[in-house]
Amino acid sequence: MIITRTPLRIGLVGGGTDLPVYYREHGGRVLNAAIDKYIYVVVKQRFDDEIYVNYSKKEIVSRVEDLEHELVREAMHMTGVRGGVEITTLADIPSAGSGLGSSSSVTVGLLHALFAYQGRQVTAKELADRACAIEIDRCRKPIGKQDQYAAAYGGLCDLRFGPGDDTEVERIELPRRQWRELQDELMLFYTGITRSANTILGEQTANVGDRLPQLKQLVDLAGEAADGLRALDVSALGTALRKSWDAKRALASGVSNAQIDEAVEAALAAGASGAKVTGAGGGGFLLVTCPLEHQHAVRERLSGMKELPIQLERQGSRVIFNVHQDIWS
Repeated sequence: MIITRTPLRIGLVGGGTDLPVYYREHGGRVLNAAIDKYIYVVVKQRFDDEIYVNYSKKEIVSRVEDLEHELVREAMHMTGVRGGVEITTLADIPSAGSGLGSSSSVTVGLLHALFAYQGRQVTAKELADRACAIEIDRCRKPIGKQDQYAAAYGGLCDLRFGPGDDTEVERIELPRRQWRELQDELMLFYTGITRSANTILGEQTANVGDRLPQLKQLVDLAGEAADGLRALDVSALGTALRKSWDAKRALASGVSNAQIDEAVEAALAAGASGAKVTGAGGGGFLLVTCPLEHQHAVRERLSGMKELPIQLERQGSRVIFNVHQDIWS
C-alpha cells in the first residue's frame, strides 16, 4: 500500500499569467504558497486484475481506458499501472470549485503514488511537469501551470514561466520570525460559492490579447511581492495583493461578482491590507492579508463566511506510507 499527501495552495499574486497563451510569448510570474490542507491518495494492490477507484463515486472496471475519472485514467497510462489496484482519493476540504488548486494536487498525488507503487522515485520537477502534461495536454483543461508546481514543491514559491515553455522555480526561504509573521497575517474565508474554473479560465484565455496591460501589471506585482519578502518585508505581500485584485478582476467577467466585491471592500474597510479570491475567481475562498490587530474586525465584517484556519506548508507532495506486499506469496 502507498499513501501520498499533497498540499493545496493559495495563489498570492500573478495568477492568470501562468496560462500558456500568455507566458509562451510574454513570460509569466506567480507567487504562491502551499498550505496545511491536503489531498491524500491511497494505492493498494488487489488480489484480482480489476481496477477500483473511490472518490465522490465508485468505479470498478477491467480496463484503464474505461475509467471515467480522467485524471486517474491518464495517471495510470503515464505510470504504466494497468490493473490489479484500488485507488482512493481523499480531501481535507470539498475539492470542487475551491480555488485552492485541488485538481492539480490530485494529479500530482496520483502520479507520486503510482510511481512509488512501481518502485520509482521521482523529483518534484518531474511530478509537476508530468501533472501539467496530463491536465493541459492530455485532458485539454484551459488552466495554467502554477498549481502543479505548488503541489509538487510546497513552500513559498516564486514561479517564472517562459517565454517559451521553460519554468523556473525559486522557493523563498524566510527566517522563522518572518515566516510566522506572514503566516499569522493570512486569513481564508469560504464564500459559499462553487464554480467551474474552466469557464472563467476559458474566457481569460480568449481575452489575453485585450488584457496585456493588466497581465503585465500582475507579473510586475508578483515580482514586487517576491522581492519584498526576500528583503523580509512581509507587508509587501498585502500591498501587492491589494493592487493585484483590480487587475485580476479585469481578466474575465466571471472573476468577481457583487457578493465578492462587497466582501473584499468590507475586509479592506476593517483594516485588511489586501483581499482577493483564490484561484480563477468567481467563488471558492477569499484570501485576506491582515495585521493581527485588525483581524477581529475583519472576522466580524465577514461573519457570514466560514473561516478556514491555515498554516503554510514547507513540504510538497510526500509519500507518507509505503509498504510493499506481494499478495501472491
